[in-house]
Amino acid sequence: MADQSSRNPSGGGEQWASRIGVILAVAGSAVGLGNFLRFPGQAAQHGGGAFMIPYFISLLVLGIPLCWAEWTMGRYGGLRGFNSAPGIYSVLWPHRFAKYLGALALLVPLVIYMYYVVIEAWCLGYALNYVTGDLMLGSDAAAYQAYFDEYIGKGANGALLSGPHAGSLTILAITFLANFVLIYRGVSKGIERFCNIAMPLMALLALIVLARVLTLGTPDPSKPAQSVVGGLGFMWNPHYEELKDPQTWLAASGQIFFTLSVGFGIIINYASYLKRKDDVVLSGLTASSVNEFFEVCLGGLITLTAAYIFLGESARGQGTFDLGFKALPNVFAQMPGGQVIGVLWFLVLFIAAITSSISMLQPVIAFLEEGFGLKRHASAAILGLISAMGCGFVVYFSEGMAALDTFDFWVGSVLIISLALVQSLLYGWALGIERGAEEAHLGAHMRIPHFVQLMLKYVVPVYLAAIFGMFCWNNVPSADATIATVPGLHSSELAEGPAPEPLVASLASQGREIPGVAAVARSDESGTWALVGPEGGLLRLADSPAGLEVIEHKAGYFENTVNSPVALNSIAFIGVIAAFLLLLVHIAGNRWEKEGRLQYRK
Repeated sequence: MADQSSRNPSGGGEQWASRIGVILAVAGSAVGLGNFLRFPGQAAQHGGGAFMIPYFISLLVLGIPLCWAEWTMGRYGGLRGFNSAPGIYSVLWPHRFAKYLGALALLVPLVIYMYYVVIEAWCLGYALNYVTGDLMLGSDAAAYQAYFDEYIGKGANGALLSGPHAGSLTILAITFLANFVLIYRGVSKGIERFCNIAMPLMALLALIVLARVLTLGTPDPSKPAQSVVGGLGFMWNPHYEELKDPQTWLAASGQIFFTLSVGFGIIINYASYLKRKDDVVLSGLTASSVNEFFEVCLGGLITLTAAYIFLGESARGQGTFDLGFKALPNVFAQMPGGQVIGVLWFLVLFIAAITSSISMLQPVIAFLEEGFGLKRHASAAILGLISAMGCGFVVYFSEGMAALDTFDFWVGSVLIISLALVQSLLYGWALGIERGAEEAHLGAHMRIPHFVQLMLKYVVPVYLAAIFGMFCWNNVPSADATIATVPGLHSSELAEGPAPEPLVASLASQGREIPGVAAVARSDESGTWALVGPEGGLLRLADSPAGLEVIEHKAGYFENTVNSPVALNSIAFIGVIAAFLLLLVHIAGNRWEKEGRLQYRK
């Protein structure tokens, strides 16, 4: 395709007002709930300091190189008149199919926004409930579990429409509206101005919370290990045996995607508003560094240290929502000045979330404007309608968070990795690393080492394909796993009734506690034994040469999906949105061809 930079030397109609503005905007898109909640949870579950080894390897091999590639491709497309992924991809790879790959870069941020804004509203709601004192529930962990489940309507579909926390829908509406007010104002007057204020404010509030956490000392003298030093060790002391587990490497790589917004289709859009001589190399590295500061130095230190000081080793198994919305409120209730810290903490989460969520809207807004010539108010209205339907879908199908989890798995995990793979191939093989290096170094104050270019072409695509394969292997199929073996015990010695003491002791040695009402019973007509609880089967029991094996069935996403009507409907909803975007891309592509903006190689 002929170079069109002379036709539109400054790219699209909008541009960033300052270099620091675009850096803070890109950092704001990356700094989100994953920095303060997901990263600490992943580190705690996967070996503490040992998790940091694959984490930093992934940062160097995947994160920063892909960020540089996205910044370079985005500016390259912007200088040739395109700000949306379908147009930029068609410039990078002059083929009729390229624009359809761009639909993936629209689908990912749009669908993630649909559930991310719901979580964002939870953060604002929790901050307000700390102001009123409604969240100071004492030290009973079960109270915070019940509060959260009721607040999000986890018990039943449609529970929020009439439950005691129906007012949370008003908070969601305000949050949703705030996002569109900011996005309506445009790139420089909306996103950039907001991030210029929000990012320093978020850092200030987080530093206040961190200072309070690091001055806690040892709240319970009877547990001297549960101190600030112990909390820091909880995060940084390595459990090297976790490095043998592929899931640790998978989790570390996945966290890098979340934390840097790699594969979201956001950076490539933001970079398209840069001028020709803007430094993409230093800007990309600076934005990544700002994100890492928020994640490692603030998110990890605050969340894990505070949780360990008050909860001890039980904090290790906390997931993202458990840690942020159940464990930490319990911590704040036991902390002197905890109500104020609770307000500040959830304000930090809310600011982090909204700087990310507005960035998810911009790629689609840009496409609607340049693909169909729509004005800002029209494109914002169309996007608002589409995203509101998805948001309402997530809110209504709230039982067990089935819709949210399905959206997050298939779009927030699978498609993110897929999009990152697409973009690495576009950079390394369509644009080419020689031309990519030339474009990246326009106006650059530092050079990207040549081996990084070679990695982008050869190593990164293979690494991404391997990650994708491992991700599917570990998460999609179901599997049975032996979690304990009781020597000297056989099924012929079992009888229906309470679990025998050797079985209970063996499970306890593996860190597994069983309900006191659990009993041994026949699980089916074939005579198979199982350890069952009041709500059904828990663990299967089977003979082996070493003794009685305790086998746990871990349902994969495929099994969970086919057995869940909500999950199937969620996938269908994603499919409808994808088909709609593909249709829009097709129409926009035909329009660009007629205008002579796209020229394909024959």
